[in-house]
Amino acid sequence: MATANRTWGEERIAAELLVKRGIRVSPRTVRRDMPSRPTPGPTSGSQAWSTFVRNHARSMRACDFFVAVTATFRVVYVFVVMEVGTRRIVHWNVTAHPSAEWTGQQFRMIVSGDQPYRYVIRDRDSIYSQGVDRTVAALGLTVLRTPVRAPQANAFCERLVGTIRRECLDFVIPLSERHLRQLRREWVAHDNRGCPHSPWDLGFQILRLIEWRRRTVTNCLRGIASLRRRSWPGCTTSTMSSDRRREPNSFGDSTAPALFPCATSTRTP
Repeated sequence: MATANRTWGEERIAAELLVKRGIRVSPRTVRRDMPSRPTPGPTSGSQAWSTFVRNHARSMRACDFFVAVTATFRVVYVFVVMEVGTRRIVHWNVTAHPSAEWTGQQFRMIVSGDQPYRYVIRDRDSIYSQGVDRTVAALGLTVLRTPVRAPQANAFCERLVGTIRRECLDFVIPLSERHLRQLRREWVAHDNRGCPHSPWDLGFQILRLIEWRRRTVTNCLRGIASLRRRSWPGCTTSTMSSDRRREPNSFGDSTAPALFPCATSTRTP
């Protein structure tokens, strides 16, 4: 019964035996006698896809296409390539008519012999023809195609596309292809230089240090200003009236500390 009905569990089989056969049996007993099912997962000696990507992230790039609609309802295709290890955009381009020749030229523009890249992750879009794969292979890279209907296999690039839509294209409608190029140029510079891509990113640590120093200096200046207001309640500018200049301070001297520039530096007779 369990073999013929693979979606049935032990409780369903126990209920079927009780209702249709009049056999009362515990679901635990049914579970013990059910044939074992093979657990899905990687076979012995191989590693999972996520483990493979994590191990080779520094030598791996991912690419993807997405569309943008202009104000005149014209569909424009955007091609992006990112480094999986650093999560940074290394290349992007815009075209209204993508082709296999155009896509192959994009890979020629970003691949050089002195870079230690070995793999390129792409989906099964029809734009990636055999000619594109031959071009990539001639550049010394191995093409890794994602499984059918499995966008999570190219999760890094899919997440980048989602970030571009949420932070850029959801707020600005490009007027033309030229306008879209300008938007993408500014946003890519912002993403690569100003956005931390991981908590251990050096840029993120520098930004935290700059923010900490800015807050420290601001708090110190506020404390000095508050101290000046309490010590010299009538001091609003760098000069004081002659009567207040002759008043002695809390130290019994008419000469105020150098910390308060509104006080005079000469003694009264």
